[in-house]
Amino acid sequence: MNTLILLISKLESKIIFYDRINHSISGESVGWHIEHSLKTIDQIIIATKNSNPESYKWKFNFYRLLILDILNKIPRGKAKAPKIVRPEGTINPELLQLSIQKAKENIDGWNDLNKNAFFPHPYFGDLNKKPTEKFLALHTNHHLKIIDDILN
Repeated sequence: MNTLILLISKLESKIIFYDRINHSISGESVGWHIEHSLKTIDQIIIATKNSNPESYKWKFNFYRLLILDILNKIPRGKAKAPKIVRPEGTINPELLQLSIQKAKENIDGWNDLNKNAFFPHPYFGDLNKKPTEKFLALHTNHHLKIIDDILN
């Protein structure tokens, strides 16, 4: 989880550019990408913490193998974020700072979770603790790269 904490700090450093947008890169602002990343972290951590590890069953998933293990990155423009992690309403630095704090608080206790605590990913199937950590880092890094492209 140390990698994710570092990535959250990088998101935090981009808050000053929250209102920047570059339509040739993304239809959304830097602030939107920050908030989406943080909402994703929160929702996945909450789902994982609330899961029943005894219900976890590993199944082969080609897309999980391809993205998490072979490509080690999320391709752009191939998937749409679920509604639950899409920011709505006005995004401002105060909201983003609160979301940063909430994400950091939600990470507390992660290391104490059972290795088979999991969340159901819409494309990759059930991800237990270790691949969940990897997915969260890949997803956050994916949006940090988009933010950097918007800013350059």
